[in-house]
Amino acid sequence: MDLVRAHVFIAGRVQGVSFRAYARDRARATGVEGWVRNLPDGRVEAVFEGTRPAVQRLVTWCYSGPIQAQVEKVDVTWEEPTRKEGNFSIVW
Repeated sequence: MDLVRAHVFIAGRVQGVSFRAYARDRARATGVEGWVRNLPDGRVEAVFEGTRPAVQRLVTWCYSGPIQAQVEKVDVTWEEPTRKEGNFSIVW
């Protein structure tokens, strides 16, 4: 199975709009591991690790996010999978 890892930073109106909860729910529904968190500068940071199609769907979703979000910019870095992430979670 082709596993990939995406490290994503999402900017715009992405905090206070349930971005993390939606990302968690979508990741768990597709078997993607990793985490998501708010950053002090107003961005959201996430790591998605799983099959290429599932991770790509999540990365694509980040460009729009939940209906209340207004995404302005998404930066994606593709990394080597670590196979250490476990269940997708919200990091505080």
